[in-house]
Amino acid sequence: DWQVRYQQDTPVAPRFDVNAPDLYIPVMAFITYILVAGLALGTQNRFSPDSLGLQASSALAWLIVEVLAALLSLYLVTVNTDLTTIDLFAFAGYKYVGMIIGLIAGLLFGRSGYYVVLSWCCLSIFVFMIRTLRLKLLSEAAAEGLLVRGAKSQLRMYLTMAIAATQPLFMYWLTYHLLR
Repeated sequence: DWQVRYQQDTPVAPRFDVNAPDLYIPVMAFITYILVAGLALGTQNRFSPDSLGLQASSALAWLIVEVLAALLSLYLVTVNTDLTTIDLFAFAGYKYVGMIIGLIAGLLFGRSGYYVVLSWCCLSIFVFMIRTLRLKLLSEAAAEGLLVRGAKSQLRMYLTMAIAATQPLFMYWLTYHLLR
């Protein structure tokens, strides 16, 4: 069951619902990604405090751009949803877990291990995003009484697919240069 539980029209707190988005995992994964990136750069004798700061600011900037693009897309498609900006940050931040696993595999098994593990993590985050965002975006269409095959419903599905498809791209973009 992928749906968030509700109690009197408000979502249940994340500590009582496994499917409720919260920022604990994304924030811890972001910090861990920065540390693993520093480790990867250190094993190649390319580490400097400036490069660590550059990694952190670059990853944070891309995360903000990604969330702002999703918010703009939701606005342009005129989707009324209960997704908040914090929810989008949480969903977009889950990709850092796969990035960490990919980087560690790259450090242990080289480039081939990095590509195999990162590919698996990219596929996993793609499926995760499709399943969670589909519930958030398309359930609103059903509540509004839109036809399942309507043009607006198709736009919602395309938007869901686009948001999910950007996750693997960002995962690769933010990690490929850390392993040589």
